[in-house]
Order: sequence, then C-alpha cells, then structure tokens
Amino acid sequence: MMRELNRYWERQQSIEMIYLDRNGDTSRRIVRILELDAAGQRMKAYCYTRGAYRIFAIANILAVAPIHGRTAG
Repeated sequence: MMRELNRYWERQQSIEMIYLDRNGDTSRRIVRILELDAAGQRMKAYCYTRGAYRIFAIANILAVAPIHGRTAG
C-alpha cells in the first residue's frame, strides 16, 4: 500500500480510496495526499468528500485507485 500511496503523492494525483473508520464503517473518499509520515502509519490528506483536511491511518485504507485526469492543485 505504501508504494502506491508514495507514487500518487509524488505525482500529486488525487485518489479514490475505501477507508475503514474507527467504528468499523467503510466509506468511499476522494483525497489529495499532502504528507505521508516516515513510519508509514499515517497520511495527511485533503478530503474532497468531506471538504476538509484529514489524518488517515494507513492500515485502515482498504483500497486505492487513481482519479484519472485530476491532479492536486
């Protein structure tokens, strides 16, 4: 997962992800990665779905896919 996230971060490419929250609920999010911590545990991102900055636990990211034709900015 980290390899994929790093690739999208370096390309400044927005992604769609399926995320498992602390309550065990899944959600579909479209985000732009802003920062990946060195330990590979957390990701800071702008969440277009919620319209806010969020911190995501990388272990709770179930799937990612690029949003074609859409870059950060």
